[in-house]
Amino acid sequence: MRRGRPVRIGLLGGSFNPAHGGHRAISLFASDALGLDEVWWLVSPGNPLKSAQGMAPLNARIASAKAVARRSPIRATAIEREMRTRYTLDTLRALHRRYPRRRFIWLMGEDNLAQFHQWKGWRDIARTTAIAVIARPGYTREAVGSPAMAWLRRFVRPASQSKSWTKWRLPALVLLRFRPDPRSATLLRQKAPLWHLSYADVAPIDGVTGRRIL
Repeated sequence: MRRGRPVRIGLLGGSFNPAHGGHRAISLFASDALGLDEVWWLVSPGNPLKSAQGMAPLNARIASAKAVARRSPIRATAIEREMRTRYTLDTLRALHRRYPRRRFIWLMGEDNLAQFHQWKGWRDIARTTAIAVIARPGYTREAVGSPAMAWLRRFVRPASQSKSWTKWRLPALVLLRFRPDPRSATLLRQKAPLWHLSYADVAPIDGVTGRRIL
């Protein structure tokens, strides 16, 4: 952290079922592009848009996230469970209340932008926190033509201004181009459906709250 300015944190939400190198790569890319001090991986207790079937236990997903994030400014956290928030809008509001001296920017892939209009209070999310969208292979056309983008397009900021995001008037969105990364949790689960068993008896320490995840 530099003196005279608040800590700048990128928030990447997801199931991390399991976490993988693609998550790490886009997080480090966003950290550099946006001048972040940290990236928090918000490991969701339960994604409202995804089925609970096939979802590994939270402790295993946190443990896999911490392993992938090792030796980086990435913190894996289950803080949503502690704050009892399920939807992104509620999580962002709770984080702003809990950490008033930190500045947050929401990180999402183009695949999420394509379905952003299905999220609870998605316009309020944009009014609450700046958003950085990271390119994902195969999703650009769908994301650009999405209902959410039709509304958000007027608020897009140039990528050349990405490090100035704390000064932007909200809503504000920046599109970051990133080299294609084909890795996905779905493919990893197909190859190793019982990956979580290696973490069955692990109680990892939360990267933000410092509490053990049981």
